[in-house]
Amino acid sequence: MAIGTKELAVTELDSFENERLAEELKKAKAELFNLRFQSATGQLENHGRVRQVKRDIARIYTVLRERELGIRVAPVAEAPAKKSSAKKASTKKTEQAPAAAETKEA
Repeated sequence: MAIGTKELAVTELDSFENERLAEELKKAKAELFNLRFQSATGQLENHGRVRQVKRDIARIYTVLRERELGIRVAPVAEAPAKKSSAKKASTKKTEQAPAAAETKEA
């Protein structure tokens, strides 16, 4: 198995949306910066963590690029709030429709 964070395995990254991947990339880059700073000041205890974070960053970039090329498919974002608001709008229209029909008949 490849070295890296278990939360950022390729199977996990496939389930993330592009926004979430960008967020994870930002976190990983910040962590790498902190690890490099610790290494420069001699405070780094786990030198292998630098390698893990670099691989995680590369893994995220790979998934993003494969999605751009169409090799991988981004997960479909479910928006239940939009569906419920659409139902509310359709019920409002149906409630208003009979009233409009009554005014036409009179």
